[in-house]
Amino acid sequence: MPAHDPSHIIRLAWEDRTSFEEIEERTGLTEKEVIAVMRRELKPSSFKMWRKRVSGRVTKHRKLLERQLSRSTGIDDS
Repeated sequence: MPAHDPSHIIRLAWEDRTSFEEIEERTGLTEKEVIAVMRRELKPSSFKMWRKRVSGRVTKHRKLLERQLSRSTGIDDS
Protein backbone atom coordinates (compact mmCIF):
# COMPACT_ATOMS: atom_id res chain seq x y z
CA MET A 1 0.00 0.00 0.00
CA PRO A 2 1.50 3.39 -0.95
CA ALA A 3 2.45 5.72 1.86
CA HIS A 4 -0.29 8.38 1.97
CA ASP A 5 -1.38 10.78 4.66
CA PRO A 6 -4.18 8.94 6.50
CA SER A 7 -5.97 12.23 7.24
CA HIS A 8 -6.19 12.96 3.48
CA ILE A 9 -7.62 9.50 2.78
CA ILE A 10 -10.10 9.86 5.65
CA ARG A 11 -11.24 13.25 4.34
CA LEU A 12 -11.77 11.86 0.83
CA ALA A 13 -13.60 8.81 2.19
CA TRP A 14 -15.99 10.95 4.26
CA GLU A 15 -16.84 13.23 1.31
CA ASP A 16 -20.14 12.15 -0.22
CA ARG A 17 -19.24 13.26 -3.74
CA THR A 18 -15.84 11.55 -3.89
CA SER A 19 -16.34 8.03 -5.23
CA PHE A 20 -14.08 5.12 -4.34
CA GLU A 21 -12.98 5.10 -7.98
CA GLU A 22 -11.89 8.74 -7.70
CA ILE A 23 -10.06 8.00 -4.43
CA GLU A 24 -8.22 5.20 -6.24
CA GLU A 25 -7.30 7.54 -9.11
CA ARG A 26 -5.94 10.13 -6.67
CA THR A 27 -4.19 7.87 -4.15
CA GLY A 28 -3.77 4.47 -5.80
CA LEU A 29 -5.74 2.82 -2.98
CA THR A 30 -8.54 0.42 -3.84
CA GLU A 31 -11.89 0.50 -2.04
CA LYS A 32 -10.74 -2.45 0.08
CA GLU A 33 -7.55 -0.59 1.06
CA VAL A 34 -9.49 2.59 1.90
CA ILE A 35 -11.77 0.55 4.15
CA ALA A 36 -8.68 -0.93 5.87
CA VAL A 37 -7.26 2.57 6.46
CA MET A 38 -10.58 3.75 7.87
CA ARG A 39 -10.84 0.70 10.13
CA ARG A 40 -7.29 1.23 11.40
CA GLU A 41 -7.43 5.03 11.86
CA LEU A 42 -10.96 5.63 13.17
CA LYS A 43 -12.45 4.73 16.52
CA PRO A 44 -14.68 1.64 16.17
CA SER A 45 -17.88 3.68 16.59
CA SER A 46 -16.75 6.20 13.95
CA PHE A 47 -15.82 3.41 11.56
CA LYS A 48 -19.26 1.79 11.98
CA MET A 49 -20.95 5.15 11.40
CA TRP A 50 -18.88 5.73 8.25
CA ARG A 51 -19.59 2.23 6.87
CA LYS A 52 -23.31 2.67 7.46
CA ARG A 53 -23.16 6.06 5.75
CA VAL A 54 -21.24 4.98 2.63
CA SER A 55 -23.17 1.74 2.24
CA GLY A 56 -26.27 3.74 1.38
CA ARG A 57 -24.55 6.26 -0.92
CA VAL A 58 -24.68 5.78 -4.65
CA THR A 59 -22.22 8.64 -5.04
CA LYS A 60 -19.47 6.54 -3.45
CA HIS A 61 -19.63 4.06 -6.35
CA ARG A 62 -19.38 5.57 -9.82
CA LYS A 63 -21.21 2.71 -11.59
CA LEU A 64 -24.17 2.90 -9.19
CA LEU A 65 -24.33 6.67 -9.65
CA GLU A 66 -24.23 6.37 -13.44
CA ARG A 67 -26.96 3.72 -13.35
CA GLN A 68 -29.18 5.91 -11.17
CA LEU A 69 -28.59 8.98 -13.32
CA SER A 70 -29.44 7.10 -16.52
CA ARG A 71 -32.66 5.85 -14.93
CA SER A 72 -33.68 9.35 -13.83
CA THR A 73 -32.99 10.82 -17.29
CA GLY A 74 -34.52 7.92 -19.18
CA ILE A 75 -31.24 7.02 -20.92
CA ASP A 76 -30.57 3.29 -21.22
CA ASP A 77 -26.84 2.54 -21.27
CA SER A 78 -27.09 -1.24 -21.54
